[in-house]
Amino acid sequence: MKKTMVSALTTALLVGAASTTFAASNPFADVPADHWAYDAVSQLAADGVIEGYGDSTFKGNRNITRYEMAQMVAKAMAKNTKGADKALVDKLAAEFAAELNNLGVRVANLERNADMVKWNGMARYDFERSNYEHHPLNRADYNKDDVTSGNTITFRLEPTAEVNKNWKVKARLDSTINMKTDGPGYGGDNVKLKRIWAEGKYGNTMVRFGKMPVTIDMDIMFDTQFSGAQVQFGNKLKTTINAGRFNLKSGNDYYNYGVAVDNTGATTASYQAIGFTGWLGKLNAGLGYHHLTSHAFTNMLGYGRNNDAMNTITAKGTYHFDKNIALQGNYGKNFSADSYNQSASIVLGYKEFENFDTTNAGQWGMALAYRHIGQNVGPAPTYTLDAGTKGWELSYLANVMPHTYLWLKAVKGKTLIGDESYNELFGRIEWQF
Repeated sequence: MKKTMVSALTTALLVGAASTTFAASNPFADVPADHWAYDAVSQLAADGVIEGYGDSTFKGNRNITRYEMAQMVAKAMAKNTKGADKALVDKLAAEFAAELNNLGVRVANLERNADMVKWNGMARYDFERSNYEHHPLNRADYNKDDVTSGNTITFRLEPTAEVNKNWKVKARLDSTINMKTDGPGYGGDNVKLKRIWAEGKYGNTMVRFGKMPVTIDMDIMFDTQFSGAQVQFGNKLKTTINAGRFNLKSGNDYYNYGVAVDNTGATTASYQAIGFTGWLGKLNAGLGYHHLTSHAFTNMLGYGRNNDAMNTITAKGTYHFDKNIALQGNYGKNFSADSYNQSASIVLGYKEFENFDTTNAGQWGMALAYRHIGQNVGPAPTYTLDAGTKGWELSYLANVMPHTYLWLKAVKGKTLIGDESYNELFGRIEWQF
């Protein structure tokens, strides 16, 4: 019987004459003879997965339309196929998604099967220029005016692969080019796998394993990732627990403000943290505790000579006056450092926080902030301001085209060491896909 089904189906596919373009808009068009579905449905019929019209026939040698094919695919989707057969069904489901949708099989429900791997990403251009009267951190030329600048292009891919209804695998690949030299940008590699982790969700509990975002940094600790495990649970009050290892170099000395300059040879820190976030009326607040251990900390300015730990408390709150205007503040203190051990900022923003939408053109936002960033509080803060500085920051954010935004910042401040002049300009344009 299976041989009869394969023979009939093969004949039907061979005599199909409609073009692929026409078929996509006409559910009654025949499946073209050269369509890849020929091999797929032949194999599924041979394996007993596709059953024709329910009575194990294909109605003689009559041509098969896309609509009829979708009926067979819908029946195959209802089966618990595995391995190669499942891959073929998923591929057919993606091809005939429009026809399946007309049959009442929602396309959204096909995502798990049809799109096992999804790709997001962006391309962006960054410009930065910092001007110090005297550079206070990790510089031999303290007596000279110091100007540093960055001019880079970054390309990023972020794939998500669905394993089953509970588990996904996520990753991030970055490539950064220094526009001054046409060579690698931050990190020294043209293409680098920055993050990769497995993520499982069961109700209100999320578990992650691998190299992943820190999540509970509060802007004060990290603008990067750690390697290890994370568990997140709760609904209105969410608890996050991290444990693992943090790379003090991270392939990116730009972020690490002196931690990476280490005569002991230490490049990593043991890392544990716990954080709590939630909403209280119009206030979105978070509290975190981070513990890192590394010999590298003993060489940092303002640390005790035998102290190799970083114990930092972080807090952050955003009060929303309405859907557009919000006031945000954060604070962090490293209890293991003797000096330069506190960071704080306060920001008044218009559409600068959760309500900025990059989807449509015409959106814009702006913010005014005052920041004080101690260099011993966290190894890689999220701020664009350099650690070891304080001052005012004005920023502007705008969608110049759909999925394309412009971000501009200007800083006027002083260094914490020496109280000397510090100014910074930052610009970014980012295309998202």
